[in-house]
Amino acid sequence: MPGTLRPIADANTSPYFCREALRAPQIQTLRIAPHFQLSLFDERGLCEVTSPEFRGERLVVCRNPHVAAQRARKRQELLAATEADLEQVVRMVCGPRGTLRDAPAGKIGQRVGRVINKHKMAKHFTLHIADGSFAYERDQPQIDEEGLLDGIYVLRTAEPPSRIGSAAVVRAYKQLKVNERAFREMKSALEIRPIHHRLADRVRAHVFICMLACYLRFELASRLAPMLFTDDTPLAPTDPVAPAQRSPQAAKTASSHTADGQTAHSLTDLGTQCRNTIRIGNTDHTFTRVTTPTPLQASALRLLAINPK
Repeated sequence: MPGTLRPIADANTSPYFCREALRAPQIQTLRIAPHFQLSLFDERGLCEVTSPEFRGERLVVCRNPHVAAQRARKRQELLAATEADLEQVVRMVCGPRGTLRDAPAGKIGQRVGRVINKHKMAKHFTLHIADGSFAYERDQPQIDEEGLLDGIYVLRTAEPPSRIGSAAVVRAYKQLKVNERAFREMKSALEIRPIHHRLADRVRAHVFICMLACYLRFELASRLAPMLFTDDTPLAPTDPVAPAQRSPQAAKTASSHTADGQTAHSLTDLGTQCRNTIRIGNTDHTFTRVTTPTPLQASALRLLAINPK
């Protein structure tokens, strides 16, 4: 960058979110300072840098080794698939019965162009095309250079270290998944469809109602966690970059049974209790009667602190 390494701040939790995460092209254009070593990630999954490209901001550089291994494996698979396609072109050009034998370079180039970037790997190959000849080889320096960024992402924040530490920035960024999940639910289970409204105030009202419904669903899931498939108390790793771990109580997701032996359920399984309005004979007199809750419903009502009567 020419960047300056700074010590990691304390891993305090904080309600403040980071500004944004840099995308891969932005990370590739950052100039890493000579004293910035990737070996810094061997002991910790994150470090903090500053850069003149983002003045007044802190950049928290994180490396997830699991994502790095996955991307390296995927790259090798795509390279192998691209080589298989290019080998077919080699046989077409150099084979004794190839359809492109003694073909001009332009025609060979057209055939190569149809497959070279099929798997988005063209940048990793060097091609040699001439009249009646075609060869290729991997651009290993380019592959190695790209591999250096595997699993690395950079978070921006303008908050001072005294207000939010580097580890807290990462945890705050990961909490965005809660918002993303909420919007997915509003588009599916809650069926938010503002395109049916023509007036701006009606669109806002519809979205507001869906947000209330989403919050209600979140509150119910939080209180009913002991009897649902969700993890009651997920373990937060010391290293915020490391993937989350299941708690011992999360075994119910595999066994389908809670700690007290009951069957684990989803929220939709709890909607069978009814409130009936009963009319007495042919009179106008009515009264309301709530069905007797099942043991499962009784447990849910107890967790929700609700008395249906």
